[in-house]
Amino acid sequence: MSVRILALVGSLRAGSHNRQLAEAAVKHAPEGVEVELFEGLADVPFYNEDIDVEGGIPEAAVKLRAAAGQADALLLFSPEYNGTMPAVLKNAIDWLSRPYGAGALSAKPVAVVGTAFGQYGGVWAQDEARKAVGIAGAVVVEEAKLSIPGSVTRFAETHPADDTEVVEDLTKVVALLSQAPATAA
Repeated sequence: MSVRILALVGSLRAGSHNRQLAEAAVKHAPEGVEVELFEGLADVPFYNEDIDVEGGIPEAAVKLRAAAGQADALLLFSPEYNGTMPAVLKNAIDWLSRPYGAGALSAKPVAVVGTAFGQYGGVWAQDEARKAVGIAGAVVVEEAKLSIPGSVTRFAETHPADDTEVVEDLTKVVALLSQAPATAA
């Protein structure tokens, strides 16, 4: 039986290095692990309790929750926007945290990785994302970390899937995440 990991990318830009990093995770997932890249975060409206009601939940949010619910674990890819995670990623976490105590993140292993232009590779944003998913009820796999600095220059001519060091480090993260146990909700 294979482990299913849902990848959420916090950048909506078509040429995003974090999206490319997620594509590398899909391509180089270890045997027995399937990484699925979720498409559609741009369509998920900002979380609003008034629309999170039976019969009123937007279809894009329903799809996000269903995909996360079917996954064994989640892998978040976060760039750093002004020292923190992008709103689209925070919004996904908010939708997945509900209903309170029983959201799609509840007791599910989650790891956060990413790349950014700065010298620390988006560490602040990734730390914020870990904090948010932990509060939302996920099991944060703290040892599964990867922050790649200098994305604009490092990936100017090389896709992350073709960078041997990145592939090796990313494969380790995916393997750690795939072996992390879920906890009882």
